[in-house]
Amino acid sequence: MSRKLAAVIATAAASALVVGSLIALALGHTNQPKPTSASSPSTPSSTPIETPTTTPTPPANSGSPESGKPRKPAGDPTLAASAGNKKVLFFSFDDGPDPYWTPKILQVLKKYGAHATFFELGNMQAAHPGLREQVLAAGNTIGSHSISHPQLTAISAAKRHHEIFDGPRSKCFRPPFGASNPKVRAEIKAAGMVQVLWDVDPRDWARPGVHAIVSNIMTHAHKRNIILMHDGGGDRSQTVAALDKALRLLKAQGYSFPAMAC
Repeated sequence: MSRKLAAVIATAAASALVVGSLIALALGHTNQPKPTSASSPSTPSSTPIETPTTTPTPPANSGSPESGKPRKPAGDPTLAASAGNKKVLFFSFDDGPDPYWTPKILQVLKKYGAHATFFELGNMQAAHPGLREQVLAAGNTIGSHSISHPQLTAISAAKRHHEIFDGPRSKCFRPPFGASNPKVRAEIKAAGMVQVLWDVDPRDWARPGVHAIVSNIMTHAHKRNIILMHDGGGDRSQTVAALDKALRLLKAQGYSFPAMAC
């Protein structure tokens, strides 16, 4: 083989090697693996995850959004009506309004020019709409007796709060059964009301007889006394009859019967 032919063959082989290397490099770039989805930027979720706030959750039975806010405390509801008057008695009626007995008691009060305070239950108000306005229109006042008449000293804090804050609107609150303690009184005050109990309990709720009810009132009633009676919770025929007789006797003695400032 001549030197010239050998040089040509060598040059051709070198060129083929270079071309092959370039083709292999190009193919290598073309078949390079694509990035996996794990390395791609994540797409935000369409439902954001909320961060819990530090706002306290209201009690389960707190009622309206205003129910937890303290209100301006009320004053003595008997003070203004009894100032300078030695013969004043405050009649009060619990557990209504009742569609049968409340109107009868209103009739007796009107007969003697007397007024009273009706400590009503929220459940009874809701069941008998219109009676509240009837009581007020006759010149009487309304106090709160809670919503459903529980013993406030024996229930949960949330339930107690609900019964006091979300019951009938008033400046006066009478705890059911007269059951109270510092926590109950604090809730009543925070709700902008004053606790109102009683001085004379003629036990009309037990239906001891008209004479027994009247005798109890006449024996124990003195100036500025609050007298406890009932216009709801059962048969109040003895209450109506006793009220008629007691008002007649007391009015003859010079007593007047204003409503409390509730």
